[in-house]
Amino acid sequence: MTFTTTFRTLSFASLALLGTAAMAQQGVLPAQSSIEFTAKQLGVPLKGHFKQFEAQLQFDVAKPETSKIVFTVDTGSATMGSKETDSNLLSADWFNVGQFPKATFDSTAVKALGDGKYQIDGTLTIKGQSQPVSVPVTLTQSGDITTATGSLPLQRLSFKIGDGDWADTSMVANEVNVQFKLALTGIGKL
Repeated sequence: MTFTTTFRTLSFASLALLGTAAMAQQGVLPAQSSIEFTAKQLGVPLKGHFKQFEAQLQFDVAKPETSKIVFTVDTGSATMGSKETDSNLLSADWFNVGQFPKATFDSTAVKALGDGKYQIDGTLTIKGQSQPVSVPVTLTQSGDITTATGSLPLQRLSFKIGDGDWADTSMVANEVNVQFKLALTGIGKL
């Protein structure tokens, strides 16, 4: 369970960063947002989420290629709903929260694909390991709120999540899927 939570965290961190870019007074509404992850242990899907995350956004609807997004996830806020599993997630084998309390996504390129869809490329850093990722994001608007949604599959072992005995993928699958839904403010009309 702990291994799965770590992968989801990474994936969500990347997606959240991509989905929250905005220009003036742009931000994320945490109470209306979520970063979840799904991993498989012995073939059984296990779900978790991160409770704390933040973003620095400069998203220009007219010129998305000039946008910049930096997203940070508090890895110590990962939960799968079990005290034992949540405690394991904090350990050195999983997120190693004592040494690496944050996962970050730093965008390098934003590309409009049409119909509210964007591709956000950047660097995802988890547990001191950095990897380039490309996050597909869909933006929709209702009133003053822009919602960014998407998902990102991650390979947990690329980030050293689930080291030691947990590196055996027959127990915990290597792939973790991160899903995000971010409520954003300050984004111009799409």
